[in-house]
Amino acid sequence: MKHVIALDVGGTGMKAALAGADGTLLYEARRPTGRERGPEAVVETILGFAAELRDLGRERFGGTALAAGLAVPGIVDEATGTAVYAANLGWRDVPLRALLSQRLGGVPVALGHDVRTGGLAEGRIGAGRDADRFLFVPLGTGIAGAIGIGGRIEAGAHGSAGEIGHIVVRPGGPACGCGQRGCLETVASAAAVGRDWAAASGDPRAGAADCAQAVASGDPRAREVWQAAVDALADGLVTGLTLLDPRTLIIGGGLAEAGDTLFAPLRAAVAARVTFQQLPSIVPAALGDAAGCLGAGLLAWDLLATEVTA
Repeated sequence: MKHVIALDVGGTGMKAALAGADGTLLYEARRPTGRERGPEAVVETILGFAAELRDLGRERFGGTALAAGLAVPGIVDEATGTAVYAANLGWRDVPLRALLSQRLGGVPVALGHDVRTGGLAEGRIGAGRDADRFLFVPLGTGIAGAIGIGGRIEAGAHGSAGEIGHIVVRPGGPACGCGQRGCLETVASAAAVGRDWAAASGDPRAGAADCAQAVASGDPRAREVWQAAVDALADGLVTGLTLLDPRTLIIGGGLAEAGDTLFAPLRAAVAARVTFQQLPSIVPAALGDAAGCLGAGLLAWDLLATEVTA
C-alpha cells in the first residue's frame, strides 16, 4: 500500500503516523521530544523515529514510504528545508529536510511550520474545508495563526506569517518571550488563563481547564479571569480579520475544548467590536491534536504531486 511518513514535533511530545494517499492515518505513534537533552538529541530522536516508521511501513504495507512530511515549531524556511529557530527546542539553522531525507535513504521530504501545517489540514479536511479564506488560531501554551487562502497556507516573505499571538493588545502588560509586553499570547493563551486563575483561586496547580470548569459552575472570580482573556482574544482577532477579511475563524487548541464556555462569549465579544468589517463564522477546529500529523502527511503527498508535474 502506498504511504508516506508524517511527523509533528512539539515542545514536549512528538506525534507520528503513516498516512495513506487519501490522508487516512494508517498507523499512529507518540513519544517524548526530550528537549531537556539538548537540540542535537532532539534532532536525532526525530530522525530515529522516522526511520522506525519507515521500517514498520515496509513490514506492514510491503513497501517503503514514498515521502515524508515534518512539522516543527518556531521559524521555518520551507523553501530551503531549514528549521531556522525554535526557542522551546533550542535549535538554530538546522537543515532538517536534508538530514531526514538522508536518514530515510533519499526519499523526498517536506518541512513545514507546525501551526501552518495544522492549518493546512483544517483547511482541506477539517473545519475550513468549505472556506476559501480562513484564519486558524490554536490557543495553547502560546497563540499562533495560519492564514488559509485558496487551498494553501500563506507563509509570508520570511516564513513568519500568522504570528497573531504577538500582536500587542494590552500595552505595558505581561512580558512576552519575543521582547514585547502585552502580546496576545501573554493574556489570552491557555497558559495565561491558567496563570491568572491560579493567582485568583489561590491554587498554584490550577490551570485553564480548571478555570473553564469554574466558569461553567458560576464562580465569579473565574468569570472575571475568563472574560478578561476573551476580551483580549477578541481584540486580537478583530485586528486579524480587519487585515485579512477571512470567511471563517477556526479556533483550536486547549482553550477551544471548553466549547460554548469559550465560543459563546467570544462570538459576542468579536461581534461587539466589528464596525465596517464582515463578521466571519467563528467555529471550533475539527481535527484536534491530529491536525499536525494529518497536515504533515498532506505536505508529503503535495510534494510528490509537485514532483510528478514538474
